Amino acid sequence: MVEKICEPHGKRTTFTASLFGADLSDDWRLVPVGEVLTSSQYGLSEPVSASGSVPIVGMRDISNGVVNLADLPSIDDTGNDWSSMRLKAGDVLLNRTNSPDLVGKVGIVREDSEAVFASYLVRLVVDRQMAEPEFVNYWLNTSVAQRALKRLSTRGVSQANINPTEFRRHCPLPLAPLSEQRKIAEILRTWDAAIEKLESEITVKTKAYSSYVKRLVNDPQCRQQRLRDYLQHVSHRNSARKIDRVLSVTNSSGFVLAEDQFAHRIASADLSNYKIVRCGQYAYNPARVNVGSIARLDRWLDGVLSPMYVVFQVKQSLDSDFFSHWLFSGEARQRIGLAAQGSVRETVSFDDLGALPLPVPPLERQRAVARFLNEGQREI
Repeated sequence: MVEKICEPHGKRTTFTASLFGADLSDDWRLVPVGEVLTSSQYGLSEPVSASGSVPIVGMRDISNGVVNLADLPSIDDTGNDWSSMRLKAGDVLLNRTNSPDLVGKVGIVREDSEAVFASYLVRLVVDRQMAEPEFVNYWLNTSVAQRALKRLSTRGVSQANINPTEFRRHCPLPLAPLSEQRKIAEILRTWDAAIEKLESEITVKTKAYSSYVKRLVNDPQCRQQRLRDYLQHVSHRNSARKIDRVLSVTNSSGFVLAEDQFAHRIASADLSNYKIVRCGQYAYNPARVNVGSIARLDRWLDGVLSPMYVVFQVKQSLDSDFFSHWLFSGEARQRIGLAAQGSVRETVSFDDLGALPLPVPPLERQRAVARFLNEGQREI
């Protein structure tokens, strides 16, 4: 009746599947969502005004299944009584008009508000005798429900639209007994609160880490040295064809398997001219290093890269971890970006990289700094 895996949009995992009846018991029913709604209501078509007195919720104020009521734009009331449009705790807002990728965003209002809502949103009012609003909202944010919403949308040139009547008739909802719905919503609220707390802690620690990198790695008391004195270019070809693990370097995940990065095989059938990269060595694409496509190989013992890549290793006088922390600092990214802009083809050669300055303290100091920063990274 419903898919076994109900992985939700956003932060929650497939843990949600069991909560939404992956194994439907006899007291669960699959119903059209309209069966548990008392009404649906279009929002207001009013322009935002700097002098307005009525806050209004728009599409951008729905995030991770929740309606944000802080720092809203305002509209003029124009003498109208819009009390019937004010949002109440438990209202569920559906984004009925948006790009095809974003149409169908859903969020719940967690508290009563003076705010109204914009015309491309629809307010769904849940019959609380039949369903718990948060349960309905969590379900509508699962990938199963989101796929149903995408299928119900009609496409225009650049916009997609969901008809609320069709939505009520044809969007499925696995309906549990009310007591189970409330328990499921409570579990997921607890889950979300824990994730939000964790994300907040990660943000704080990430900012602290960046501050430590700037202060410790870029020590103004250290003499600036050129990277060419500490890096060694490596260019070993896979001429014996002993390595068939083709890698790529991305700006978000570092080294990845090329087959995972691209939908089809782009490597040559003959890998003899590909460059070998070994664990602990660095590599980058000269045309993409300015956007962060540079990394150290830590996950595999070796691999091969397209001949376009530059492979290098650090010399013994430079701690590799120390260098790695500098390499991903804001200052290093800025310097590499400027080096690319100064190139005719906006590429960074190994000579260009070697010309960049790096504050190099004594080796023991490098290692101590690296240990401290490594621990910060592990904690994050």
